[in-house]
Amino acid sequence: MPNGPVQDILREIEALPEDDQFALEQELARRLDVQWDREARQAREQARQRGIDQAAIDRAIEQRRYGP
Repeated sequence: MPNGPVQDILREIEALPEDDQFALEQELARRLDVQWDREARQAREQARQRGIDQAAIDRAIEQRRYGP
């Protein structure tokens, strides 16, 4: 990995006490969950607008796996 701001931040994180590293990991995980939830809601809304429901998704997967 080249030197730069990201590498500097990683070195700073490694220098943190374990409790602080753990707290940082927990916060990053929480933020990823929030982002995933937001994107999942948007994807479900787009699917709903296109008339795609879970049954249609299941049928498409089954057809893909097992053929017509």
